[in-house]
Amino acid sequence: MPIFFSYAAKLLNPNITKANTTKLISTIPLNFTSTKHMSQKCTSIPKKQQRVRDHAYDNYMEIEKKMRKVLKFQTLFLSQHNQTLPVSRLDFLARRIGFKRQEAGSFLLKFPHVFEIYEHPVQRILYCRLTRKALLQIEQEKKALNAQIPEAVTRLRKLLMMSNSGCLRLEHVRIARTEFGLPEDFEYSVVLKNAQFFRLFNAKETTEKYIELVDRDPSLAVCAIEKVREKEYRERGIDAEDIRFSFLVNFPPGFKIGKYYRIAVWKWQRVPYWSPYEDVSGYDLRSLEAQKRMEKRAVATIHELLSLTVEKKITLERIAHFRLAMNLPKKLKEFLLQHQGIFYISTRGNHGKLHTVFLREAYRKGELLEPNDLYLARRKLGELVLMSPRKVKMDTELVRNRRDRHDDGGYMGRSTVVHANNGFDNFGVKENAGGDQKGDDDLDSDLGSNVESDTSDENDDYDSVETIDAEDYDMGM
Repeated sequence: MPIFFSYAAKLLNPNITKANTTKLISTIPLNFTSTKHMSQKCTSIPKKQQRVRDHAYDNYMEIEKKMRKVLKFQTLFLSQHNQTLPVSRLDFLARRIGFKRQEAGSFLLKFPHVFEIYEHPVQRILYCRLTRKALLQIEQEKKALNAQIPEAVTRLRKLLMMSNSGCLRLEHVRIARTEFGLPEDFEYSVVLKNAQFFRLFNAKETTEKYIELVDRDPSLAVCAIEKVREKEYRERGIDAEDIRFSFLVNFPPGFKIGKYYRIAVWKWQRVPYWSPYEDVSGYDLRSLEAQKRMEKRAVATIHELLSLTVEKKITLERIAHFRLAMNLPKKLKEFLLQHQGIFYISTRGNHGKLHTVFLREAYRKGELLEPNDLYLARRKLGELVLMSPRKVKMDTELVRNRRDRHDDGGYMGRSTVVHANNGFDNFGVKENAGGDQKGDDDLDSDLGSNVESDTSDENDDYDSVETIDAEDYDMGM
């Protein structure tokens, strides 16, 4: 449960147990007349901390790992004529998207609810294509994406307002367009169609395109954390002074919280800071107090950046693209590990080369607390990926010729869906007791309550991390 570190007395209570360190601290403080002992030792948050795993987020990324590879094949099929592909060409084209030799066929057979292999009724050769459920999921996602374009315009405006100069590189926004719910042609459908908000121009020094905000709207300069504080103040009656600059903190299971660490967090929660939408170019940032405010402002900026995303998560590599434009620290990974109660970094997804940052307060047990239509449409693909192959009617042979013969001796061939009973039965998801009897149009199947990661696939992600300028990014490792 998210907590606010509100009162110093509760934090200094020697009777507090480790089990109660993640509960909301809202008791009435005792009357301490002196806090001199609080500064006897260093009570600042340690700069370097080890990452504590949270399996709820890691299991979420295990599903994402499979979905990214499936999306590569979906893009490949949709780019072909009639959205079909001969099996003979599958291996050649799959190597272009990162698959090894003779690996594509076995991969498609793992997900019979997304891909199907059939025999052409005339050519008598095997073809592969997307299933009807997969096509319905793609159509549902397109509708949800087009329906939330007005919200995407607002998100892009707020994103530009957080930059120092009010402009961002078009390429950096394009790379993160999926996270912010922008369509593929957002340069035309969002930027150029809303000339009253955005302006597109070329830089003088380079040929790079930039998106510039035409006018700043003060009504949009409200952070998501400010709305959360107001909600906590109204519903829980917490003192306004205690939560004025506080963040929701929910440490992962197994995170060791010592006495002086609790004091450091309490002190840090009360440090004032400038809003991510506030222009700090005219302030003197050389003092120690100003540096503390800028450090906390960086936390608020990343918090707001994650709040603007559709799924309240984004890769660390894509946050690094906005580092210079938003005054973020150079060693981002090390910086985020200082605040593991606010953010969670998952390394699942590309053999540890990909880092995904989650906003902890937006999730509970690996599920988004306030899902939107686009998020739900994307999760439908995850349901199809995790659905057990045993729910598909298996053929006893790899190829079975089914022909409806006419009375005159002729026949009319039908395309036969081909599946192989390849032993991938245990997919980490509980099956529905009644089986899959809802038809191809029903995409509302349950994921199951006990999802486990499929660690048998050692070559599970071939996503290449975007190239980042050396001055923009430092993992801090």
